[in-house]
Amino acid sequence: MTVTRTLVAAAAMTLPLAASASGDVNIYSYRQAYLIEPLLKAFEKETGIDTNVVFAKKGLAERLEREGRNSPADVVMTVDISRLNELVERDLVQGVDSPVLEQNIPENLRNPDGKWFALTTRARLIFTSKDRVKEGEITTYEQLADDKWEGRICTRSGKHPYNIALFSSMIAHHGEEWTEQWLQDLKDNLARKPQGGDRDQIKAIAEGVCDVSIGNSYYYGNMLQDKNQRPIAEKVRLVFPNADGRGTHINISGIAMTKSAPNRENAVKLMEFLSSPEAQRIYAEANTEYPANPAVKPSGLVAEWGDIHPDSLPLQTIAENREKAVKLVDRVDYDGE
Repeated sequence: MTVTRTLVAAAAMTLPLAASASGDVNIYSYRQAYLIEPLLKAFEKETGIDTNVVFAKKGLAERLEREGRNSPADVVMTVDISRLNELVERDLVQGVDSPVLEQNIPENLRNPDGKWFALTTRARLIFTSKDRVKEGEITTYEQLADDKWEGRICTRSGKHPYNIALFSSMIAHHGEEWTEQWLQDLKDNLARKPQGGDRDQIKAIAEGVCDVSIGNSYYYGNMLQDKNQRPIAEKVRLVFPNADGRGTHINISGIAMTKSAPNRENAVKLMEFLSSPEAQRIYAEANTEYPANPAVKPSGLVAEWGDIHPDSLPLQTIAENREKAVKLVDRVDYDGE
């Protein structure tokens, strides 16, 4: 019988993974256990290959650096393009040449050299009050800078990776000078100093603190599935920005193979399995996300939101604009009073 061995929280940073060269697949994960354990059980059932997992909230890149070529980790599962690109920049991952992965994952959702692959996508949406904002009154990210929204917008910190990725995409589409002015105007429209997480922005709309916010689609989905938070989520309307133009900005969860990977062959099998229709459905439904494999249609709540027209901008381009975006956030003092 196959078993997923799990090390969590503080233990993840001190205990070694078992069976580092036994043929198991060893995983370092920033993703929570409930999201990936159903996937790993399905993989083990199909292949007979055991998996061992270290879950952590931070520090996995540093751990890989310390362990060097002796690291037992085969793959890293994480969220946000900046975290995946950090692994590349620190030279902690290797390229994977797999026709299966190349067929299942679109080119704009994978590293050009195969050093990371998207597994799910999430849209960076605009949320609006159903009571105080008319349907169709705002339809693009660019309109967040309009004077009509002065004192009416809430966001989390401008330096959060999800916002940095959005700002990076704006640089790619409009250039640095334009994006700096847009950021300044967006800051001028804030109802309060940036704070909290994406769910807190939805709560702020429900409480009347602001009328418009920015947030990831899956947070809204998760709130709808929580009986206590559902009444709050139902007070806002989803807007898929730029749907009639270049498309809505998306970010990803993804996977990368470590440079040390002692069980490379089985690690490739895991990566390929995770891109398969079966795994894509399991993974996307677990957190109300979109499958990265375009052959797999959204289901459940996500399907109810209608078709998404995602921005086709390569995620690698967004990663390359990250430092520029961070500098712009500092320059306009986005998180300041």
